[in-house]
Amino acid sequence: MKTAPGLLHKGKRWLYLVHRWIGIATCLLLAMWFVSGAVMMYVLFPSLTEEEQLAGLRPVDWANVHGPAVPGNWLQQDPDGPLWLGEQTRSATQGLPLPPTDAAAARREAAAFGHANVRSASLIERDQWTVAGSYDRYRPLWKVTLDRPDGLVLYVSGKTGSVVLDTHRTERFWNWLGAVPHWIYLTVLRQDQPLWRQVILWTSGAGIVGVVSGMWIGVLRVRLRRRRYKGGRVSPYRGWQWWHHVFGLLGGTAMTLWIVSGWLSVDPNRWFADKGPGDAALARYTAQGSAPPIDWRAIGQLPEADTVKRARLIWTDGMPLLVLARTSGTASVLNARTLETIALDPAHLVQAARRILPHAGVIRTEWLTQPDTYWYKAKGTVELPVLRIRFDDPAQTWITISPRTGEILETQSARRRLYRWLFDGIHRWDFNGLITRRPLWDAWMALWLAMGTIGAISGIVIGVRRLRK
Repeated sequence: MKTAPGLLHKGKRWLYLVHRWIGIATCLLLAMWFVSGAVMMYVLFPSLTEEEQLAGLRPVDWANVHGPAVPGNWLQQDPDGPLWLGEQTRSATQGLPLPPTDAAAARREAAAFGHANVRSASLIERDQWTVAGSYDRYRPLWKVTLDRPDGLVLYVSGKTGSVVLDTHRTERFWNWLGAVPHWIYLTVLRQDQPLWRQVILWTSGAGIVGVVSGMWIGVLRVRLRRRRYKGGRVSPYRGWQWWHHVFGLLGGTAMTLWIVSGWLSVDPNRWFADKGPGDAALARYTAQGSAPPIDWRAIGQLPEADTVKRARLIWTDGMPLLVLARTSGTASVLNARTLETIALDPAHLVQAARRILPHAGVIRTEWLTQPDTYWYKAKGTVELPVLRIRFDDPAQTWITISPRTGEILETQSARRRLYRWLFDGIHRWDFNGLITRRPLWDAWMALWLAMGTIGAISGIVIGVRRLRK
């Protein structure tokens, strides 16, 4: 039977072996994640924001809009006339479904949207920038390259005929150094969602083991109060090993939390999955009825009607509303029956929201006039003011409602709020007290990203030397 000292010695040996061989592989990943994470602080993955969408659209031609509105669909202007965009694109003039978008239509839409001539157009299923599942409802896609100095490429849906993504040459370049390596977002892998998810789980899991075992060794090898090493040094190492030891200890905790939060980003075992109230519950809130007849020509005579780029019919508490969006980011809300500007009563919205969770009570209602911990954007702005309603259901649901339109902007359970801290909070350090105080946030991120990068690079050098031996 082995003695305790013998078991301790064997345990330490395995600790060193695990860290050595897992570290050789994971230090490459860690260095890549830290450097690419620094790039992602300033260059996001390509997307088409609402402001960009509105800027590329033409004003709605109200004189050629006929027939009833299609609830939930957007009305916007196409080079060939006004359209209702949704699961199936319909002509807003004739009301008939449109055929799939052909090359000529895609080229016309892209040229009008990007204000430039078309250089080339090709039909694709997916590529590096459209591999995400969020584009599935738009596929196939027309990839249209415009004749512009910034190398603008637009993606036009083969189903709806609308632009769903834009990318610029500079944006694409920096993403090959940022989001693509950081998320291991190669098309050949990312198009297989289950496989990609497993790769993220296992690579980040290996990173956790490598960092935690390294911190353990680092603590065992440091001497602060007891008899120090030769020359009064607290570390027995020199050269690259000293850099690895010291910066591993300084940044190890933050590094561990960061990798764990990255591991949580794909929600292992679906711990944080939340289906929300469900369609039936939301239908009780909207109380949607038959679409009312709308005098489109009368809308065209309203002040600033010629600046409206999109329009949408929605229902709130049994009332049909028209939301008119403009390039400036402003929107007006009209009663769809009377075409008068309307102001919703927050008290009525709270009463209507009770129908979403009829068996739960309202704990608290809040009127948010500025971002807080759970209603914010790391980049950009959120709608304000908003109404937040807290319920006492088992999921501890919070519902955020737009007081302008009555639309439900977000439903959030206690599980999702916990995820906000474990992933967004730890991985991005997007706490309001920090993210809103730039460049303080930039300096903080640069500090610990630098420590992690030095620790990883020194580990790579040590690992290469070991393999050479």
